[in-house]
Amino acid sequence: MKKFALILALLLPLSVFAQGQAAPRALDNMRGPTPLADTTKPPALVNPDNSDVKRQRNYAMQPPIIPHKIENYQIDKSANRCMMCHARTRTQESQAPMISVTHFQNRDGNFLAELSPRRYFCLQCHVPQANLEPLVTNQFKDVDTMLNAAPAAPAKKK
Repeated sequence: MKKFALILALLLPLSVFAQGQAAPRALDNMRGPTPLADTTKPPALVNPDNSDVKRQRNYAMQPPIIPHKIENYQIDKSANRCMMCHARTRTQESQAPMISVTHFQNRDGNFLAELSPRRYFCLQCHVPQANLEPLVTNQFKDVDTMLNAAPAAPAKKK
């Protein structure tokens, strides 16, 4: 009987909590007011940037973005449409930048004669851009901004 009373004493607060107020819902700027259990309505698709202008990178080692449309590009185990312009042997006629030499290295750092299989699927790192308002505010500052904003070191007294 004592065990039953102990179990009841432990479970009673839990049942009151479960029947009482729901936990406050955290707001998520990307979901908006849609509850977590519901599916959000995706935004309408917009045309990607097709200016073909190289953009400045925001940080060291950032993969370049794709400055042109890539709709209907085949990039699968059978073909990689990006290589029709960006392969080493095609850049002179296409005037597209050649893929980085790092794309010809295997995971051990050895150079290969062909594109490394781990760098074959371009869209893992490179993405097209669209001119949209950001979903969340961005506080990112690149290293140059941080270095220029740093206060000067105090002069040493002699």
